[in-house]
Amino acid sequence: MITDDANPFSKPAVQRTNSKVSGALIWTMVVLGMFFLAGLFALWSIGQKHLIQANSLCSAWETATNDLAKAGASVARLQFMNADLVSRVMALEKEKEMTLQMARGLEDQMRAELESKDVTISKLQGKLTVNILDRILFDSGEAVVKADGEAILQKIASILKQHPDLKIHVIGHTDNVPIRPSARPRFSSNWELSTERALAAVRFLTERAGVAPQNLGAVGYGEFRPIADNSTMEGRARNRRIAITMLPDELVGIDTPALTHP
Repeated sequence: MITDDANPFSKPAVQRTNSKVSGALIWTMVVLGMFFLAGLFALWSIGQKHLIQANSLCSAWETATNDLAKAGASVARLQFMNADLVSRVMALEKEKEMTLQMARGLEDQMRAELESKDVTISKLQGKLTVNILDRILFDSGEAVVKADGEAILQKIASILKQHPDLKIHVIGHTDNVPIRPSARPRFSSNWELSTERALAAVRFLTERAGVAPQNLGAVGYGEFRPIADNSTMEGRARNRRIAITMLPDELVGIDTPALTHP
């Protein structure tokens, strides 16, 4: 009887079968390993995408937070500026109201103390003007203030000194009658006469009545700004006048800058 041990071909067949099984198993393990690695790579790729998205979201959130903080700071600045502007507008409105009240009070005072047939008060474009006929201030063709004129100017000065912020323009006017020959050595035309009369009023107001000289100016327009018809005696009388115009400092043009001292 022949046994498997005595058969020389039985062991190699088993070995070949075992070898095939081992090869298949190894290949299966390799394939599974590759699938496993592929799965890990896929998971890693997905994780990377999510990580990138997460980083992008974090960056966007940080940017939005910074922008919001900047916007909040801008809003705060705008609110502060708005409050400051509102405060300034209210201050200007209050100052304007005070100026208007002062102007009304000044006008009422001028009318009560000065207005007469020789002195009239007018108001135009924010300027209050006292018109004084020349007959109360000067003799015909002269530029020396008379006693009656000094009394009027003294009353005006007492009112002006109560309002030191006002600027005063003293303006001389004449009719169109030429300067008489005897006065021509002193006044070659009505311009010179009107200007000299304005200067005489200014000198009295500053030197004798105590009005601050920096608030005063003088000018002469001669016959060229009439307020009445020069063809009549009454019209010429109205044109011969001194006009004292008062206006708040903000309505006066600044001719020269103020000097500063160290």
